[in-house]
Amino acid sequence: MKLFQCTNCKNTVVFENNKCVNCSYLLGYSSYYNKIVSLDVNAAKWQLPELEGKTYTYCKNHKYNVCNWLVDVERGNEFCLACSLNRTIPDILDDDNLKKWQHIEIAKHRLVYQLLRFRLPIVSKTIDDLKGFCFDFLAKDDLPEESKNLKTGHANGVITLLISEADPVVREQVKQQMSERYRTLLGHFRHEVGHYFWDLLIRDNPDVLAEFRTIFGDDSQSYADALNNYYNNGPQANWQQRFISKYASSHPWEDWAETWSHYLHLTDVLETAYNFGLKTDPKITAKKNLKMNASFDSYKEISFKKVLNTGMPLLFALNSMSRSMGEDDPYPFIISKPVEKKLEFIHRLLKSV
Repeated sequence: MKLFQCTNCKNTVVFENNKCVNCSYLLGYSSYYNKIVSLDVNAAKWQLPELEGKTYTYCKNHKYNVCNWLVDVERGNEFCLACSLNRTIPDILDDDNLKKWQHIEIAKHRLVYQLLRFRLPIVSKTIDDLKGFCFDFLAKDDLPEESKNLKTGHANGVITLLISEADPVVREQVKQQMSERYRTLLGHFRHEVGHYFWDLLIRDNPDVLAEFRTIFGDDSQSYADALNNYYNNGPQANWQQRFISKYASSHPWEDWAETWSHYLHLTDVLETAYNFGLKTDPKITAKKNLKMNASFDSYKEISFKKVLNTGMPLLFALNSMSRSMGEDDPYPFIISKPVEKKLEFIHRLLKSV
């Protein structure tokens, strides 16, 4: 993630801030210019020289404390790009639902930021039902009896997220039940949107699909049977040698979505390191190189080798720092040679968009 500053006092602010703690100016984010700007607290609309003098107001969801994005008044939209993707939100008159929705929107806005950095098409399904995508954020208690077994997932451009995932206690319980090493809201979003972009970028492109099948496997095998086999019999033997996670071994579509989400993890971490000017010079000589210099914008870097050779030492350092705080590894994964090849495929595909 990029580092941001209040344009009034130059105080460092973060992506989600809607107010500068130093000068008390309001803050708004422009997705088009990728800037956070300071705003007069006494106004509801602002003509902003930092944004070419155009007039902006807050996204309609700002009043629920879930969005700090700005909308161009001339375009006549009530919702920002990120919030326009919502098809269903929970009953926010329920305070618990509102709190969960706030956590969900933080993760979703970070996802949309990243998709914009990749210059990927972002179209709401409410505008283009065939090629667009949207989000349904659902509370299981509010579902009809026949839908009680609904799970977080993707189908034909609709990404469903059960809002219970926003409860860290529930999420940890599911993580333990599923024997997972990583489970976050942002991870869910990155994984599920990966399914959507598989449909958009690979499914109907014969040459890309052929290469995908060479690297990830034959996706034409029964998806339902593959998942039943996974849940009944567990992951493939020695899955660590070929897949980024256990679940990735269930079917090529899940392998793609899991690997896609990890590529997004890697790119985001590298952008953050780049904005902080991070580099390491370890005090030992290691068998595997631990030196790294995040001196490049990960979204513009052409060389996958440079991305990987910088990212791996960075993630190792990140894990080590986390352990120093008594926390688990934030990135508890090993990237094998076959997984490297899959990540490189995604890297090349995104550079061709």
